[in-house]
Amino acid sequence: MMTRPSRKLDADLLAPAEIERLLRACSQRAPTGVRNRALLAVAWRSGLRIGEVLALRPKDIDLDRGTLVVQHGKGDRRRVVGVDVGTAALLSRWIEARGRRKIDGRAPIFCTLAGAQIDQSYIRHLLPRLARKAGIEKRVHAHALRHAYAVELEREGAPLSTIRDLLGHSSASVTDRYLRRLGTGEAVDFARRRTWDGV
Repeated sequence: MMTRPSRKLDADLLAPAEIERLLRACSQRAPTGVRNRALLAVAWRSGLRIGEVLALRPKDIDLDRGTLVVQHGKGDRRRVVGVDVGTAALLSRWIEARGRRKIDGRAPIFCTLAGAQIDQSYIRHLLPRLARKAGIEKRVHAHALRHAYAVELEREGAPLSTIRDLLGHSSASVTDRYLRRLGTGEAVDFARRRTWDGV
């Protein structure tokens, strides 16, 4: 039986500069823009699945310690991930805007301006719109932010076990397959570093 080769996703892989353009395409003044900017930054810089981002509650966020708690990840696994200073600043700005709107503290951290749950379809429509505004011609979807996070960790030299834990994968072999599917890995980088002056 012939198996189909796994599809490489590197054509859709977003570079950090492209994701920054997506974030800048969000309004810096409108409350929804402030929220969307923080939401996308959390998805990218913490590697959370979009469902995990939308499920975060105020009690899951500790900006002083720089942590986010995913209470029910895939397979109902709980995990703690770090949040960098830049993302924490965007998140803090949204939390302040949320407070000014007197949104109930039991509402998800990323909610509508009335405090209701945001549906994932909202993000599916938001990202292509932001991509057009930012002049990005690649296919842009929520999972692409997670892909970018995984690839950046690998390129920064994070061990496979660390990437596994941050992504919430069940095993290192799942993470290895995930990275290979993205068209990354030592073999690709090794080939790119080889030099030849030509004939």
